[in-house]
Amino acid sequence: MFRIARRVVLAWLALASFQCALAAPGSAASSNATPAKGSLVIIGGNLRPGNAPVWERILQLAGGKEARIAVFASAAGYPEKSGKFLVDRLNAYGAKAFFVPVAVKLAGSDYHAAADDPKLAELVRSASGAFFAGGDQSRITSALRHEDGSNTRVLDALWDMYRRGGVIAGTSAGAAIMSSTMFGRPRAVLATLKLGVEDGKEITDGLGFIGDDVFIDQHLLVRGRFARMLPAMLAKGYKLGLGIDEDTAMVVLPNRDVEVIGYKGALVLDLAGASAREGAFNVSNVRVSYLDNGDRFNILTHEFTPSEDKADGKLDPSRPYYREPLFTADILGNSTVVDLMSKLIDSDQPEAIGITLGSPNGVQPDLGFEFRFTRAADSVGYSSASTDAYSIYKLRLDIRPILIRRPIYQYK
Repeated sequence: MFRIARRVVLAWLALASFQCALAAPGSAASSNATPAKGSLVIIGGNLRPGNAPVWERILQLAGGKEARIAVFASAAGYPEKSGKFLVDRLNAYGAKAFFVPVAVKLAGSDYHAAADDPKLAELVRSASGAFFAGGDQSRITSALRHEDGSNTRVLDALWDMYRRGGVIAGTSAGAAIMSSTMFGRPRAVLATLKLGVEDGKEITDGLGFIGDDVFIDQHLLVRGRFARMLPAMLAKGYKLGLGIDEDTAMVVLPNRDVEVIGYKGALVLDLAGASAREGAFNVSNVRVSYLDNGDRFNILTHEFTPSEDKADGKLDPSRPYYREPLFTADILGNSTVVDLMSKLIDSDQPEAIGITLGSPNGVQPDLGFEFRFTRAADSVGYSSASTDAYSIYKLRLDIRPILIRRPIYQYK
């Protein structure tokens, strides 16, 4: 078995070495050096092959045409298939991508041995970028860390490449690993609100490329996951969370500027002034912002900058568009939270309310939650001059548990 695994790893190394020979040689950085930090491209999942702005930004940050990008399909159920697709896709945009054979599910391979292979580590170190596929994020950390939690040689090489100025991109599971804490075996969103999170189960250690001060989540708006971020952030003491939607990316630059590019957008959750009560999940004074395509946010200064098409579109509170009460019975629905926030920031209403409740056959069926959004003194919104899109900064959010009386409806 070991001989078979060794042959598989050597075959992939030979292929990667051949691809490296086609590209200009790069210099490896010492792990003890302190060069400028690199960039991150954090993608919310389901990145479409034709989403050129995201693919091209990855290539640009890696150095442009013929940049060598290491592809990790470690999270995938079928790493060979996923890895080949990503190598082909990156190469179609002009890269010299190569597959890294470090994956729990890679047939015939000993991923422990591959992750500590010095030749493979050097290939990764000398690249100018890396891309992590989606799947199960726990497979990434299992493949790249030893059982005692220490780094494998390949993970150390990734850090060296990143510190040298390379780019690390990841989609879905590849986005989850970007923070030092990630979801491991999470429950559904509503169940997470009801039952909370436990270290080593629902949440676990990520790889932490973005640093220890920011929590990351993905598939955010499509799956209503913004709500599950809050229990995790409170449990681990995070004050700032960034959640990115599908087919969309957050580009994090060395100066910690975050730019949103792609189909939809991202939420910024600020818990600096928030307070939580014991018992059923109950939190007040969370600040929530929505970054649309082209918007920027700085992690250090918390400064927001709207996209060019919204720069002159600051909303005037004295001239609201919406003039009726704002309410939704499904705040965790697909993009419902952004729709409600957009209406509130351009409304004459002081607040917007959303609720969520579960099946009468589900866990704690009598427990639901109210999400109350209000405009604060520093809340501000921008609208696009060319599309029906908003950017919303610094709304207040309070979440309270509510009692669901059954049955909640009767037939007439």
